[in-house]
Amino acid sequence: MATSLLIKALKPMKTPNVLSTLRSLNFTSIAAVHDSPCGGPSSSSFTFDNTNHSKEKDNSSIYLKPPTSNLKPETTTSSSSVTMPISFMTGSIVGKRFYKQVSTRESDDGVGWTVMLDYRTLKTPSKRPLKLPTLALAKAIAAEWEYQQIDGIRPFTMPLMKLACTALERVPLTRVKVIEHLMKKFNQDLVFCRAPEDNALTVGLHARQVEKVDPLLDWVESEFGFKPIVYSSFFGGKQGDGLTKAVENFLKETDGCELAAIDALAAAAHSLVIALGIFHGKLQIEEAIELIRLEEDLQVDKWGLVEGGHDVDIADLKVQISSATVFLGLSRRNSFSD
Repeated sequence: MATSLLIKALKPMKTPNVLSTLRSLNFTSIAAVHDSPCGGPSSSSFTFDNTNHSKEKDNSSIYLKPPTSNLKPETTTSSSSVTMPISFMTGSIVGKRFYKQVSTRESDDGVGWTVMLDYRTLKTPSKRPLKLPTLALAKAIAAEWEYQQIDGIRPFTMPLMKLACTALERVPLTRVKVIEHLMKKFNQDLVFCRAPEDNALTVGLHARQVEKVDPLLDWVESEFGFKPIVYSSFFGGKQGDGLTKAVENFLKETDGCELAAIDALAAAAHSLVIALGIFHGKLQIEEAIELIRLEEDLQVDKWGLVEGGHDVDIADLKVQISSATVFLGLSRRNSFSD
């Protein structure tokens, strides 16, 4: 079911290889599972935790710990715990799969959906339930957990889980700083930097930018009401106050999932404008990747592709752009009927 939802989300985006590329994005955290007997199966949980577990004898295994008998009564509510090792931070294979079934269910308050590992509720790093806005997103994240192999959990194959934790935890606490960071980079946006037209070395790139980038700049003017300023400089230049304020006001109106996706897209693209183009449906994934790699692809066409270099960069970019775009689409309540 989750796979079909992903395919449905990707179909209009023209990205046939996204499902395979989603399997190589880094995911860094430490995880723990705590089972609480006082509330029955529904009260137990799987929790991402930032605790340092370096004292463990083996940092490549998952540890099951029963409660200690000499603990105070109020601290013995957990009947067991499952702790991910510190190597989980590297994105490498971690321990063994400790659950058999993955499912989704409606959250306790009836607003949102959550993922279950056996009878345990998946939680965020701050030990809050991973309450997702749509069933489609919950099933997609459940599919990432279901994909994990018996011989070990591979965090780098869970990009949607990473984005969900970012949206639910980092964004609410750092929303102002996230927006400030995006706007700080706005003046140096990739699409505002134009290669010189009068230089023999860059004239071909200039013509390509005019062909591919100008339609996006025209869209920015139409969408936000102000014409962007293009600079023949690697460092770009200051945009007008009107456009800057309009973009900033738009970012302030986004919800947690939207801002997390935009932030991830802008970081991968080195362009907030490209991220906004994807958000508004102006750009499909492949079109966005073409714009991001416009200059480098021209160099590759001229000098050739370096194996183990350019090809790895391309694959990584596809993963980052595709996963953030899929996350954005699945998180929208009006995109799927839950």
